[in-house]
Amino acid sequence: MELPEPAPDPARQKLAALRETLLTLHKALLDSERTSYEITHGPIASPAAFLQLLINDNWFAWLRPVTTLIVQIDETLAAKKPPATSRDFERLIEDMRALLTPSRDVNGFWKRYSGAVQRDPGVAVLHSKIEKELASNVAL
Repeated sequence: MELPEPAPDPARQKLAALRETLLTLHKALLDSERTSYEITHGPIASPAAFLQLLINDNWFAWLRPVTTLIVQIDETLAAKKPPATSRDFERLIEDMRALLTPSRDVNGFWKRYSGAVQRDPGVAVLHSKIEKELASNVAL
């Protein structure tokens, strides 16, 4: 006799969907900041050089909270022992909401983030999309 699969966790499903939008937003932010950097400093020579800038250059340091949040989400979604709980998923959704709203300023994150939203229409569209997804998640 085969045991039935447990019902999918709505908080896990919501976090996984939000993760996809956050990844797309993160990519757009990276592209936007790369363009701004290259306007100021000239072309970046290679993908490896860009990676080194992302890791080491203060120009890109403000993006680290988004990168860190994505890693935390990935680790939580992949956790096997102990398995992640609905509360773990909800906490990460709240962390995402806090990061992407003006109520929290992490090392100047909001100032730089809002600047990217105002400067880059692609980032603005993705910000609006993730805001709507987060708002639809208020009552998990």
